[in-house]
Amino acid sequence: MEAGEEPLLLAELKPGRPHQFDWKSSCETWSVAFSPDGSWFAWSQGHCVVKLVPWPLEEQFIPKGFEAKSRSSKNDSKGRGSLKEKTLDCGQIVWGLAFSPWPSPPSRKLWARHHPQVPDVSCLILATGLNDGQIKIWEVQTGLLLLNLSGHQDVVRDLSFTPSGSLILVSASRDKTLRIWDLNKHGKQIQVLSGHLQWVYCCSISPDCSMLCSAAGEKSVFLWSMRSYTLIRKLEGHQSSVVSCDFSPDSALLVTASYDTSVIMWDPYTGERLRSLHHTQLEPVMDDSDVHMSSLRSVCFSPEGLYLATVADDRLLRIWALELKAPVAFAPMTNGLCCTFFPHGGVIATGTRDGHVQFWTAPRVLSSLKHLCRKALRSFLTTYQVLALPIPKKMKEFLTYRTL
Repeated sequence: MEAGEEPLLLAELKPGRPHQFDWKSSCETWSVAFSPDGSWFAWSQGHCVVKLVPWPLEEQFIPKGFEAKSRSSKNDSKGRGSLKEKTLDCGQIVWGLAFSPWPSPPSRKLWARHHPQVPDVSCLILATGLNDGQIKIWEVQTGLLLLNLSGHQDVVRDLSFTPSGSLILVSASRDKTLRIWDLNKHGKQIQVLSGHLQWVYCCSISPDCSMLCSAAGEKSVFLWSMRSYTLIRKLEGHQSSVVSCDFSPDSALLVTASYDTSVIMWDPYTGERLRSLHHTQLEPVMDDSDVHMSSLRSVCFSPEGLYLATVADDRLLRIWALELKAPVAFAPMTNGLCCTFFPHGGVIATGTRDGHVQFWTAPRVLSSLKHLCRKALRSFLTTYQVLALPIPKKMKEFLTYRTL
């Protein structure tokens, strides 16, 4: 879609018939995820099942221009042809999903321990967070279970790999803790982060791997150091439970979404609140239900860092431009729970309470040279380092997103 156009529904995937004997299972799609290289899509489709689907979907669903970008053109058609849809039976309701970065050189050692006959094959990994507190680690290409991580005492609600490829995994749980795991050391638990007083809903690692944000059923969010695993600061500003968070691609911004119907944009380095995005109910009212219409469920940044997507209980997917205070586009969706952008842009995936996944067109824009320069600089400069540069004040304001 072009900037300003409404999102179009590209495709919808629905779960198969549920297991009749599995009365404990629920059908919600709590998590959706694309692999970092854009070749796989995963969703927790309810009934203890995760579906792994090669991307792009069948050609009749996806218009030209939305195909995944390959890391290499050599033998591309052969490689794509070997990708087949897989069903992972996790044995428990699946709440959280996370793909490992790709390529991931350290994962070759993990692969080699379980596949000594093919030690040179690097493997893409999917982590699944389960209802009983377990985390299961799967090899995507084969669908084989590699590791089972134990430690949490309640639902593992969210998972996040460090983008650097080090195979460090962070998990967030209803047991009010976050745990740090090293999959390159047989899944060793290397740290437990305590301090939250409520269920931890979400965890997000900054792309520069320096910070971890965690959101629980509290009005504040916690920022942790990924180097020392200590608390840096609490961000106060929401009026109700914070349920979702995400860093911008350059690590310079953090967004948090809350049941208070707002998204707050923060500078994670200084703790400053830069902007609030309020979710007001559209007129006319869609129905007479007494649902708290604009409670937020999910927020995520687009891969180029110019847009946000939000899912709320008012049955709308909203797309926001970074520099505007009102949404630039809406799409009707029922019972939305989560959203994520395709890593190369152009598509948003959303999950719903009935186990469905929907794919929507997203803005495809050519970033300005100014934004590309800002993104490149902020990928390795903190706010304080930018402010110390011998450059004009207006340039500092732009580089620190103070012109929003």
